[in-house]
Amino acid sequence: MNKTKRRIFNTAIKVFADKGYDNASIEEITAIAGVAKGSLYYHFAKKEDIFDTLLEEGMKLLKNSIEIKTERCETELDKIKAIILVQIKVTVKYETFLNVIFSQMWGEDEKSKKCKNAVFEYIDIIKNIVEQGIKNGEFYDGDADAIASAIFGVTCSSLIYRIKKNREVDANKVYEGFINSVTRTLSKK
Repeated sequence: MNKTKRRIFNTAIKVFADKGYDNASIEEITAIAGVAKGSLYYHFAKKEDIFDTLLEEGMKLLKNSIEIKTERCETELDKIKAIILVQIKVTVKYETFLNVIFSQMWGEDEKSKKCKNAVFEYIDIIKNIVEQGIKNGEFYDGDADAIASAIFGVTCSSLIYRIKKNREVDANKVYEGFINSVTRTLSKK
């Protein structure tokens, strides 16, 4: 992504997070980014294209981080631990991105469906690891989909924690704060 496109993209994320996608205007995005409308339209045909890029790039970052961190893990539990740490770090670092995704998930329009699908695809990555852990006897038997959704939800709660405390949080401290609970719940060992 070139410098101008990145500036438009980053500005749009902030405006979407602050005002909501529907209330964000192209005029406001271009004014804050300090670019002409023509520059925006050169890089993005319409506002929805910015949103689609946001969703695609954000989920790619999360999935790539997970893949890198789990490929060297020997056990499914180690993979889950790695996922939880990555998720917390991504949640803390890219709070604005997640605010946009979560705020758009709850409707039935096309954006909401895209957000739901992206989140569900991500949860399926966790589900596959949980299923493998159950299959190989490492984890207690259970509904892998519910467990994966719970892991996703618990780790996303670090964002709520940060908002509640109204301060920056240390991702490693948040991780340490609840990893033992997750480990004891899942692992037979």
